[in-house]
Amino acid sequence: MFRPKVPTNPTPTGLVVPLTVEPTATVQHAPAPAPVAQSSTRPAVQLTPGTALALVGGGTAVVLIVGAVLVSMLLAVAVSGVSVAVCAVVLRCLLTSGRTYR
Repeated sequence: MFRPKVPTNPTPTGLVVPLTVEPTATVQHAPAPAPVAQSSTRPAVQLTPGTALALVGGGTAVVLIVGAVLVSMLLAVAVSGVSVAVCAVVLRCLLTSGRTYR
């Protein structure tokens, strides 16, 4: 995918052959037809009070669930950090107390 594409030279003579540009024929296009008004067979989306309430309730539930997951993850990281810090302080105290009594 990222390899360069080297052009193949059918005759490896070392001569540089200029590219020849062949003239192309001009094609005249017919003008585009005028747009025709299409009748819409699909009904427009209409929000009734019940569906609006359901959408608001669903959105609120999603926000609350995502918020609870993010807060619990943050709390787990904070508790892990505090426990590592407490372990570090206890180990430091144990190591320093062992050196002073000898």
